[in-house]
Amino acid sequence: MPPLAGFPLHTCLYMNYLRHETSPYLLQHADNPVHWHAWKPAAFRKAREEDKPILVSIGYSTCHWCHVMERESFEDEATADFMNAHFVNIKVDREERPDVDQIYMEACQAINGSGGWPLNVFLTPDGRPFYAGTYYPPQPMGNRPSWGQVLRRMVQVYRNQREVVEDQANRLLELIASSDEVFFQSAIETGKAQNAFDEGFAERIFQRLYGQRDGQYGGFGGAPKFPSTMSLGYLLAYHYFTGEADALDHVHFSLQKMIRGGIYDQLGGGFARYATDRAWLVPHFEKMLYDNALLVRLLADVHRADPMPIYRDTITQTLEFVARELTAAGGGFFSALDADSEGEEGKFYIWSWEELQRLLGEELDWVAPFYGLKPEGNWEGQNILWRPQAKADFARDRGWSPEQLAQKLEAVHAALLAARDQRVRPGLDDKILLGWNALMVTAYARAAKALQNQDYADTAAGQLAFLLETFSPRQPGQLLHTYKAGQAQYPAFLDDYAFLIEALLEVYELRGQMHWLERARSLTEETLDRFLDAESGLFFYTSKAQTDLPTRKRELYDSAVPSGNSTMVHLLYKLSILLDQPDWAQRADRMLERLGQSLEKYPSSFSNWALAGMLRAYGWQEVALLGPEAVARAMPLQRHYLPDLVLMASAEATDDYPLLRGKGVAGDTKYFVCKDYACQLPVSEEAEALEQLRRRSAQAKSQNNHS
Repeated sequence: MPPLAGFPLHTCLYMNYLRHETSPYLLQHADNPVHWHAWKPAAFRKAREEDKPILVSIGYSTCHWCHVMERESFEDEATADFMNAHFVNIKVDREERPDVDQIYMEACQAINGSGGWPLNVFLTPDGRPFYAGTYYPPQPMGNRPSWGQVLRRMVQVYRNQREVVEDQANRLLELIASSDEVFFQSAIETGKAQNAFDEGFAERIFQRLYGQRDGQYGGFGGAPKFPSTMSLGYLLAYHYFTGEADALDHVHFSLQKMIRGGIYDQLGGGFARYATDRAWLVPHFEKMLYDNALLVRLLADVHRADPMPIYRDTITQTLEFVARELTAAGGGFFSALDADSEGEEGKFYIWSWEELQRLLGEELDWVAPFYGLKPEGNWEGQNILWRPQAKADFARDRGWSPEQLAQKLEAVHAALLAARDQRVRPGLDDKILLGWNALMVTAYARAAKALQNQDYADTAAGQLAFLLETFSPRQPGQLLHTYKAGQAQYPAFLDDYAFLIEALLEVYELRGQMHWLERARSLTEETLDRFLDAESGLFFYTSKAQTDLPTRKRELYDSAVPSGNSTMVHLLYKLSILLDQPDWAQRADRMLERLGQSLEKYPSSFSNWALAGMLRAYGWQEVALLGPEAVARAMPLQRHYLPDLVLMASAEATDDYPLLRGKGVAGDTKYFVCKDYACQLPVSEEAEALEQLRRRSAQAKSQNNHS
């Protein structure tokens, strides 16, 4: 774009403070001529002292349009000079500071009706937003102004219409602070809702979710299409409690469509973030740690409920991808792989017909129909690997055995992977985030249970120990959120705590070591102290010690990951049984009741909440495993899908925990199947315990049917 009048080029090119940061996204911008600050107090002091508006630009390292706007505008020296002269400019990694992103994304949605990244927000010096938008081109395009036009307009408004700025900022902040209250029940409605979570509630949620299904391609809705793991998880649990075949069928259908689609990397394993089309063919090629964690745990649960080789293989391949490409040598998991390489989206993963001919020769005659490949390409003249047919059906149609097909595929994969490995790899976001890492620990633990894989169990325990060591502050205080280059920083958020407590319970169930459970207890107490909003009964996203935002928000939606609040509902119920803390269950009750009918109105946005409501309706089952082989037998028991199970395994009884109290086993190992600590006669074999669980579950269903 042409220079902005009155501002010289090449001024003060060395005042970009991002070079001192560790975030890969911030470091991508460290050489911009814009005088970027990180979200630190110095930037706000400068804005107040100079009475300048703040420009906050928010993105993440694998964001395609963030890269585009950087090339077009933030690397342009004339644009940078104008920004430097009139604004205090702050760059934010939304994954490093999701609390900042959360607040200002709401401002953008309030102004524009939509949001996205890069997110560009204009603030008063004290942090109140007065305007926001997303990507702006360097020249006007359609109805979208250029970035330069936006900048000039913001300067004019801030200088000459300050009362408008102040009024807009105050109204936006008030709206943001109260936006989640639309989902709350009133005190009167909450009182009426105390008995609302019953079998009828569970069925109504099922009917709404099932009504939103895509019966042709799986999943829910149209393009762009996300995996919707929490909604599928609800359907799986609904089948467990009710026997509803349609619920399980849609879970199978959806997952198998995804696994055979382009959203799954057919060569290297692992899932992309979402598909840009309804049929799962064309991915948005970035691979996120959290998506793969949530999909592995869902696949593990489905495999426990109804084992199939396709799930076993996909779990194995995905965790091989995580180990190979997202695991740090010293411990922890990296955040993401970029969609772009050499500036082109998907270039690392796609194939030209000519390249396929050169690499595969005559083998392409059968590889092409197996992977849906075409001479003209199946996407923008290039080919994305996907599987139109199931492997068994393809082999049968060719007159091959499954073993023959597997052998042929092994040779093809070796040739294609060798060629792909010579390409420029997508960028790696190598920061380690506490919450996302905890999700992956849970994924490894679930995979260990589903596949009875001790290596996965060891990985889960080892990585959990790394998280507890790395993200604990040197001085007593709050956990930290992000780690890179030997440095952990930023106070942890609600979901960091919630996902870490969840991982502690998953590993405790595998290992039976009480120190994991006791750490879960202490972190839950810390969460209640630091994050609880006494007025609403829900949890704030940020702790009471964090003071660098203009307001505190309660995060409610189950969106890309389960919300910290809904996860805490699950945890409070489970820990109330394990630790004899009935007040924690009562608090979880109140949290569910506070949202009330919102769960039924918007089930796809509150699927993890709805699952907690269904568990409340049907209740939990308790198993105490006691005796010398108790811990060894705990893992085999968990190869079964039992979402309502609360398990304790111990070599001996103890009065410290109610499920282990007063249970003598006289040198043998026994299973005690209990409900509200009232236990049936102990049995010695797993099959007998499973039969007791089945009978008790059937009784609970019958009682709900007649209540």
